[in-house]
Amino acid sequence: MFRYFLIGLFALVLLAMLGITTYASMDRSVGSQLTSDPWFLAMLADAYFGFLTFYVWVAYKEVGLVKKLLWFVLIMTLGNIAMASYLLWQLWRLDQCATPTNLLLRTNTPTLAGRGEIGERRM
Repeated sequence: MFRYFLIGLFALVLLAMLGITTYASMDRSVGSQLTSDPWFLAMLADAYFGFLTFYVWVAYKEVGLVKKLLWFVLIMTLGNIAMASYLLWQLWRLDQCATPTNLLLRTNTPTLAGRGEIGERRM
């Protein structure tokens, strides 16, 4: 149930962001008119710190360095469009009976020298 709700939510976010971004870019480009406004700068900083916070979770979830770098570039350049796409991709890969924990936590983590999770000892 949660999976379908989240797919709908992030599909809506993705479509809304694509629509509003297309509309805004057809109206005018971001110029000095906006960048001189302190509130615009505060909101921009807030958005990018949010993107960075989300990326920390992505970097935790992803194992390969190339994927981590790719998602960093996508999130920092596309913002919520990339974030919604990442979540839709993760939700698409989940089993039907998955729980929110399966979405949030890393799965299939690499092992070190025949051990289980890092620091876990086999008996």
